[in-house]
Amino acid sequence: MKVAIGQADALILVDIQNDFCIGSLAIKDACSIIDVANKYIHLFEKHNLPIFATRDWHPKNHSSFKDFGGIWPVHCVQDTFGSMFYGGLNLPKSTIVISKATKAEKDAYSGFDETGLDNHLKKLKIKRLFIGGLATDYCVRATILEALNLGYTTFFLSDASKAVEQQSQQNSVNEMLIAGAIVLDLNDLVEIE
Repeated sequence: MKVAIGQADALILVDIQNDFCIGSLAIKDACSIIDVANKYIHLFEKHNLPIFATRDWHPKNHSSFKDFGGIWPVHCVQDTFGSMFYGGLNLPKSTIVISKATKAEKDAYSGFDETGLDNHLKKLKIKRLFIGGLATDYCVRATILEALNLGYTTFFLSDASKAVEQQSQQNSVNEMLIAGAIVLDLNDLVEIE
């Protein structure tokens, strides 16, 4: 399947942050997606298409942390090294950064959860979203499912995503497919004429 990118398209890279790549919640082989993520970035930037990057942006006492009743180790605390985008990710200055899970009492896996992302996309007249990042079975999955619920044609970038748990990777992909997502990789994309 070949997909031509066009003016109603946007790239969303989910949570490619230090703590998920090399830090307290590092995902196995997470850094292996960086080169291909950079190729997507280059392609969208070359055609002046919008690029969004979501990030966990937790307060120090976030409810998702084990010390506060959650299931995760401390990660992506606001303004720490762990919360910064991975250094090898070549995000352009024009990248629109979307911070999520910023309230101590509320977790948020989806990039749309109280972030204003949908409003940004509507203002830009975006109809199709190309979404990848970390992790397939959590925040990528949640962002894709919400994008579909909001009516966007949504592509899952299989070669620019990794799961926390490899056994849940296929289950998450199947769930996204059933919901209407389209799985593709870089070889499926065709540049605008």
